[in-house]
Amino acid sequence: MDDDAARRRLWQLTLLRLACFGVFLLGIAIIYTDIARPGGWPQLGAIICIVAAVAPLAITFALKRRRDRERP
Repeated sequence: MDDDAARRRLWQLTLLRLACFGVFLLGIAIIYTDIARPGGWPQLGAIICIVAAVAPLAITFALKRRRDRERP
């Protein structure tokens, strides 16, 4: 594997994790603020937080599986 491909993959995974962290923070904001509805919305915020926490793992495994299939 060449260095450019490894560097590109590292940046992709880093940006994915940062995006999921942002979505996680949005879920926290939905729980405790009036963004979605007055008084907060704990159920929706919790669902968003859980999905944002699990998504990087699932996407990382899916990308690895796809990369392994593409190798000759």
